Order: sequence, then C-alpha cells, then structure tokens
Amino acid sequence: MDKLYNPKQVEKGKYDFWLKNKLFSSGDLSKKPFTIVIPPPNVTGKLHIGHTWDNTLQDLIIRLKRMQGYDALYLPGMDHAGIATQAKVDQKLREQGINRYELGREKYLEHAWKWKEEYSEYIREQWKTMGLSLDYSKERFTLDEGLSKAVNKVFIDLYNKGLIYQGERIIHWDVEAKTALSNIEIDHKEVEGALYYIKYKLVDSDDHLVIATTRPETMFGDSALMVHPEDERFLNLHGKEVFIPTTQRKIKIITDDYVDKDFGTGIVKVTPAHDPNDFEVGRRHDLEMPLCMNEDGTMNHLAHKYEGMHRFECRKVLVSDMQEANLIDKIEKIIHNVGHSERTNVIVEPRLSKQWFVKMDVLAKQALDKSIVEFIPERFKKIFVNWMEGIEDWCISRQLWWGHRIPVWYKNDEIYVGEQGPKEAGWKQDEDVLDTWFSSALWPFSTLGWPNETDDLKRYYPNDLMVTGHDIIFFWVSRMIFQAIEFTGESPFKQCLMHGLIRDDQGRKMSKSLDNGVDPIDVVNQYGIDALRYFITTNSAPGLDLRYEEEKVESSWNFINKLWNISRYVIMNTQDLEDESLEINAFELNFADQWILTKLNTMIQSTQGFFDRYEFNEAARLIYNFTWNDFASWYIEMAKISDDLSTKKVLIYVLDKIIKLLHPFMPFVTEEIYQQLPQHGLSIMIAKWPEPTDLHYEDTMSKEWFFELIKRVRNVRNEYHVSWSKPIDLMIKTSKENEKFISENRHYINKFLNPSSILINQENNELDQSVAIILADIQVHIPLGSLVNIEEEITRIENEIKALAGEIKRCQGMLNNSNFMNKAPQSKIDEEKEKLSSYQEQYSEAKKRLAELSD
Repeated sequence: MDKLYNPKQVEKGKYDFWLKNKLFSSGDLSKKPFTIVIPPPNVTGKLHIGHTWDNTLQDLIIRLKRMQGYDALYLPGMDHAGIATQAKVDQKLREQGINRYELGREKYLEHAWKWKEEYSEYIREQWKTMGLSLDYSKERFTLDEGLSKAVNKVFIDLYNKGLIYQGERIIHWDVEAKTALSNIEIDHKEVEGALYYIKYKLVDSDDHLVIATTRPETMFGDSALMVHPEDERFLNLHGKEVFIPTTQRKIKIITDDYVDKDFGTGIVKVTPAHDPNDFEVGRRHDLEMPLCMNEDGTMNHLAHKYEGMHRFECRKVLVSDMQEANLIDKIEKIIHNVGHSERTNVIVEPRLSKQWFVKMDVLAKQALDKSIVEFIPERFKKIFVNWMEGIEDWCISRQLWWGHRIPVWYKNDEIYVGEQGPKEAGWKQDEDVLDTWFSSALWPFSTLGWPNETDDLKRYYPNDLMVTGHDIIFFWVSRMIFQAIEFTGESPFKQCLMHGLIRDDQGRKMSKSLDNGVDPIDVVNQYGIDALRYFITTNSAPGLDLRYEEEKVESSWNFINKLWNISRYVIMNTQDLEDESLEINAFELNFADQWILTKLNTMIQSTQGFFDRYEFNEAARLIYNFTWNDFASWYIEMAKISDDLSTKKVLIYVLDKIIKLLHPFMPFVTEEIYQQLPQHGLSIMIAKWPEPTDLHYEDTMSKEWFFELIKRVRNVRNEYHVSWSKPIDLMIKTSKENEKFISENRHYINKFLNPSSILINQENNELDQSVAIILADIQVHIPLGSLVNIEEEITRIENEIKALAGEIKRCQGMLNNSNFMNKAPQSKIDEEKEKLSSYQEQYSEAKKRLAELSD
C-alpha cells in the first residue's frame, strides 16, 4: 500500500472492476431477494447534493444486504420530468432563436430526446462517481416503451371504472409554460402586494359599492357582486345591478351566506373563471363564467382597451386609469402568500379550464384501508394519512408536448379511450400529456415489467424498501401507494425510509438565491467520494435534516486516513501469512488477542440492531470508536511487542471485519484494503457480512481496569509534565488474582508506562507523599519524587500561584470597574469573565498540588 492515502488513486478503476465482474447484477435465485428501486432523477440537469444523500443511503443498504447474502437488486432509472424538462428545452431553443410552435411537435420532441440522452449520460457518470451499485441491465426510463404501455393501461382502466373524468374546473395555470399544474407543483412565497378598494357604480343611480381585491385585472371576468343575505346594510340592493368599472357591462348583486359580513366592506366580487371559491358560487347560482385572460397571461377582448396587455401591465395601467376616474377608494400595501410555479417560477393564475382529473375518493380510501407500508420514522405515517384523508381530485392533464400523450381520441362529439385510436378517418388524439407523477407513481412495479406477469415482477415486487425525502410524501409516496394497491392489490414496498433535507452550516435551505448550494463533484475532487459518503450517511438520524459542514467532511477524510494507516501497518507486518492458514486457534491467544476479539464481537452484536433500524449514524459511531480507540490506540500498540503468529492472525481477522462493516459507507477504500489482505476473495462487495462468533472471552471484560489504569497513570505524567522517557515508580495494591494478571502482562505496562520499578502489595513508607489512583479493586501510588524534583516543583508551583493571583486581581478589578462595565462591548466583558473563571480554576488546582507536595 502507498504510504499516503490518495482518494483519487484509490477510487480510480474500482467501479469499472465491479462492472466488469458483474458484481452489481441481481438474479441469483438461490438467495432471498431484496429490492430497492432508485427514485428516478429528472433528466433536467446534473445531480445535486440532495441526490447524493438519497442515493448513498440506498446504496449503503443494498451493499449491506448483498453482503448479508441477499439477491440484492438496486434498479436504476430516470424520469422524463414533464414540465421541468420542457422548460429547459424551451430555454435552450430560445437561446438558439428557435420558436417551439414554428418547429412543430414532432421536431420539438427530437430536440427533447437529444436533451434526455445528453443528461442521462451526465447522470450515469455521477452515479459512477458516487459508487452506486446499480443493476444497469434493468435500467428504465419513464417514457420507454414498457412504461408507456403501463401508463396507458392505468389511464384506460381508471377511465373505464369511472375514476378518470374530464371536466371544467379551476386549476393552477402556468402562463409561461402554458399548462395546468397540480396543487403540489406550487411554491407559496410571501410577496409585497396591494389591496385595491374599487368603486362599482350602481345602474340607474349615482351611488356606488366598494369591494376590495388584490387582482383588479380580473374584474373583467366578474359575473356578480355578492353580499350576505342577512346583512342589513345591503337589504335594499338584492337583485340590483352595477357596472363593471371602466365598462358598460352590467352584473347583478346576489346573496350568499358564503360572504363574511364582518370582513372588509362586506361586499365581494364573483369571478368564477379566475377563483376557485367563486367557481363554486358560480355553480350554485348558475352564473356565467367568462375568462378575461389568455393562456399566456395577456388580457383578452373582455378587457377592451387593455386587450393584449400582460396581466401585471394591465393591472398597473388599469389602476392608474381608475384613479384618474375616481374609481379607486383607497389602496393598502400588504404582504401576502402568492403561488408560484415550481418549475418556471412565474406567479400562477387560477383559471377555469377543461382538464382530465383522477377521482380520488375511492383510491384514497383503498390506500388508507389496505396499505401496510411501514414508515421510518413512524411519525411520517400520520402525514401520509392526513394527506390522503384531505386529498382533492388530481388534475392529470398538462398542456405540454414532452410526456405521455393522453390515450383519448375525438371525432366530432365522440370520444374513444384506448391505447391506439380507431382506424377510421377523422379521429384526432388529445393534444395534452399526463402529469409526470402519473407515470412515476407506477415506478415500483412498472419498472419490473407490469402489466406483464414477468419473472422480475414475481420475484422483486413488492419492493422491500423505498428511500426518499420526506418532502415528497405528497408528490410521490402517496401516489405510488394508491396506484399500487389499485393495480397490483399490494403496497408497492414494505418499508419507506424517510430522510430530511440537506441544509447549509447555518441551517438554511440550499437555494440559488442564497448561493449556498454544494456541488458534490467539488467535494469529491477535494476529499474523495468515500469521505462524502461517510459524512452524509453518518451525521443525521432517520427523518431529520442534515447540515452540510465541510469540517465534518474533513473529519471523515481523517478517519479514512487513519483506517489507511492502520491497514498499512497490519498488511506490512503480516505479509508472511500469505501461505499460512488464517484460522485462529483459541488456545494460542494471549490476553490482548482475547480482549480485542471480545470487543469486536460485542461491537458487531451492537451495530446489527442499528443497521436493522437504518440508524447508520449510531452503527458508524460504534465502528469508529472500536477502530480508532480499541484497535488502533490499544491493540495495535500491544501487538507491536508480540511476534506471535496468533497475534498476526488476529490483526488480519479484526481488520478484515472492520473494513467489511465499513464497506457500505466507503466502498472504494475498503475494496483497496481488502485486495491487499492475504487470501482475499474476488471483491469485498460479495464477501460475507460480519456476524458474532464464539471468539468471545467474557473474563477479559473484567480486566478493563487494566486500560483505565494505564490511562490514569499517563494523565498523571501529563499533569506533572513528565516526559515519557523518564521512568517512574509504581506501587500497586490489589487482589492476588489481579497481581497474577499484572505479572503476566507486565510487558504491556512496560510499553505504555515506562516504569523503573513495580511493587505489588508491598509495604512502603513513600505512600504518604505520592499521587494516588483509586480504581474499583486496585490502588496505584506514584511517589512524587519519582515524578518531579519536589523542591523545584514547589518553587515552580508557588510562582505559578503568584502569577495566577495577579491575573485574578486584574480581572476582578476590570469587572468591578463601572466605567469598563458601562462602555466595553458585551463580547469583551464576557471574555474577561471567562478568563477569571479559568484563572480561578487553575489557581485552585495549583494550591491543591502544592498542598500535596508540602505534606
């Protein structure tokens, strides 16, 4: 092994080696299957740090299960991502001066498929960089032929059951992408706006009524004004008419108990085609539902002279005109939540539109009654249940070109729903495509060949585990569950492991506006993928957010570097074992061998529960502590004074188990180390996962005091500034059993403590002037004369006490000075208080040590 750990060198070629030997492949029918399908990334661009967390957790589990003897399938794939990808392709074409509509649908889709191929390659390269052990022979894409067949079947079957219908409803409309959006494709953001109080003049009267609105441009779509039927202020107005301001169009004043008498002016305008609540009012009162806005957000003919203006330009000019005409009573500035399109970031427009919807009542009830998915942590099940209980019908049609074309054909007033349209002339397919979540909702089973009864579907479905962020329970998890139960009769996966979001080191959500995002490739270039994987999988518990802190990535690198150095030492000192049997003979083991094997066994037992519960942070903590403390700091140091064959075998045995336990976290470096071990197999990936064995010696645990004794004596050396090269005297009082043990293992005491003499259970008059270490069943006394020249030490400590007393007096003087306390910054005052506390503590300790020396 190289002297220095170089992640770039270590990681080079490993992935290709795994691929060449087909180590990611599933299909061993002699083993029990375990399946995870990758949440398909959108082909909109390169993967970000959130993908790295998500995918690394999945890969960690798959590698663990593969080593535990499962036929582990980690199925790769990507999502066409509908509006998100189309927005990217549109932007690229605009930059080239190409108009989508002039290009035409067929040519446009050629550009979209080229985009998909280009970014699919980026994504595969990033999967490779992350070390994801994906079975590429089963890779799928949500627009491939098999998945398209599944999507069509689902649409057709739901339609035939009456669970898909076409209707006119108020939907969220993206005026830039010119498509409908579902509720969960909306980001609500606080923006500065205004409440406009507008005068509606009564017909045949000079009086007017005042209504308040945040969207004055929609008044051209008004169908009525509305008051509460019992509001005494307006009883004389029922049934009368008003003019829509700036027009001669008349609308009636209607009554409805929907109106809150005590809110605003008590009068509201009804715009059924541009507001979901007004839409319901319009249906109750059989009102007209005129649209005053075009699909691109410009005003139509109902806006008269404002026709062709963009909605917000219209608002500005319209308000100015109404102010000049004395039609504005007042304007109040407000801050309010406004929906923005998740993909194009434009403010969405509520709009009456004819769309396709999934009727959710039956599907939601089935999902609630029949789902057996275990959510981890369990609290997320409540979120799922609450969402399903309050779910609205799902708008699934999108006015896009990139996606699954809706399998519906029209001819005059006839509708045909089927995978292929009728052969007769005159039939035209619906122009719209389906919401991208409609296809990704089928991902757990469509990727395995459904609706065909394939061998893969029979073997790997339901999936064993879904790993995903808790932020898409609504988007994706709930939809996978209700679609799977409807079409397969089973939950799509047995468990759903939720993780949180990656935030910056201040706890803020990563965003372009804050410029606080992290490119995983930059991290990999600096620290290597193993360090990033280890950090990202061990610094958060299930369901919780993760803060990205570079110093913790660096700490992960330091641990890997420690592992490298440990491994290098072990391998260099066991090269003569290549032709030896590595089997451990229990009768040849010394105390240190027995102790480390027992600690290893205990650690393996303890970690398994954490691995089973996906608490990788806790499992890693135990492995880290064992590796750094028990193995590196103690056993390897003890092994340096032994040339026994048994000790060399134990070194190899323990290191082998450590790297296997760490392999799912850091696959590259553990593969490199494994390949250097004597008598290694083809790859650590397919090596057997460590399990508890009978190499367990409980009586060694009763000797843990031995290590505590060594640590405490070392601390005394440090406290008295005694260099390691200076021998010290040890006087020990203990039981006969411990005396025998110390005598047998004196060589370890010699190595760690450098004693000049060890007196056990002997009377000695130096005990009165010594440093005592008291443990449960053992006392250790170190004569002060063995540690220091007592007279010189007394002088040194007296000088130290004098200096500390001066500092204490200075600090107290400053803190008692009202001028300082009133004028100094609080940070300076706090600093002086901390200094005073530290000096007082040092002073007390020095006085104590002086008393010990003076007795």
